[in-house]
Amino acid sequence: MRLREARHAKHWSQARLVREIEEHARRHGLDVAAKSSLHVYVSEWENGRRPLSPKYAAILRALLGWTDAELRGEDASSAGTLVDGYEELLQRIESARTVGSSIVQTVTQQTELLRTMDRQVGAAALVDQVHAHLGHLQEALAFAVLPDARRPLALALAEAASMAAWQALDVGAADRAWRHYELAKSAAREAESSLHLAHAMGEQAYVLADAGKPDLAAQLIAEAQRVGGRALSPRLGSWLHAAQAEVYALAGMPDECRKALDRASAALPAGPQDRDADLRSVFLNEVHLTRWRGHSLALLGDEGAMAELQAALDAMDGTFIRAQAGLRCGLAQAHLVRRELDQARIQLRQARSLATQTGSIRHRQRVERLMQRM
Repeated sequence: MRLREARHAKHWSQARLVREIEEHARRHGLDVAAKSSLHVYVSEWENGRRPLSPKYAAILRALLGWTDAELRGEDASSAGTLVDGYEELLQRIESARTVGSSIVQTVTQQTELLRTMDRQVGAAALVDQVHAHLGHLQEALAFAVLPDARRPLALALAEAASMAAWQALDVGAADRAWRHYELAKSAAREAESSLHLAHAMGEQAYVLADAGKPDLAAQLIAEAQRVGGRALSPRLGSWLHAAQAEVYALAGMPDECRKALDRASAALPAGPQDRDADLRSVFLNEVHLTRWRGHSLALLGDEGAMAELQAALDAMDGTFIRAQAGLRCGLAQAHLVRRELDQARIQLRQARSLATQTGSIRHRQRVERLMQRM
């Protein structure tokens, strides 16, 4: 059982976990044990003296953002049932042959639904659905035989795995995020889509940046730009330049950051449209880029960050709740540069509330780092 590890990842004490279980049960109308018993349960779960029931496993998954396999310490590579004999193998191959365009469209719509829910309720609440969704896609692809059946499934898997990876990064599961990005890259190569491959590499760079390796992250994004080449859509090209600007800012490279921001602005298609027609997982228009520019300038301590971030906040789509948490962190950082501590505290309180609402460990950690500078 890795419950203790999952709890530590959120910087929670056992008492805090018990309170969170009680609060989750209250909000969802669930019947759980008394507080004194829950304290005993948590201790026994962590020490392997009590099995984790399905009811409490579901609560812990929602609170911690870990899958059952991760909580129980199981090797994901050994999970699932092994195919035993040719008869079952042929049944699965035959089943995969029936996967047509309508089914691929359905699973793509499921990915879109999970992405929309993630923006509004956060990744931690979706860990079960996302895990099952990826499993179904991997199963279908594993038993599809010919390229015309494999390619659409691989494209769907590349998008779903990238989404799952970003959600894992948001809940602090860096290892899971990295593995999901590797899955997305493998699926993109299977589909011979340099567009999807470049996007997965660009997002994977954030795992490195969050791990304190922004210089290596910048190199990975540069490689994504090379791999994408002429296949990059204008919006994805702009997205990669903006991502590179952010990691340059984290690496303390202001000139390179500003040049990358200029390239992002130059590449971005005009108009309010924010979805990339070729890659639906990419959202970027002038409002998003203004937020990104303000965040990068705030990391550099640039006075111009405040106006950019305030303009982005005023124009932001209210459904991007997690992005609002990041934006308010940027505003707090800009206020700190000006030594406007009261305004910084207001922004950080709002950012913490939004991060708690979506279960974003990534943004909560950023709030805590900024609070330490007060």
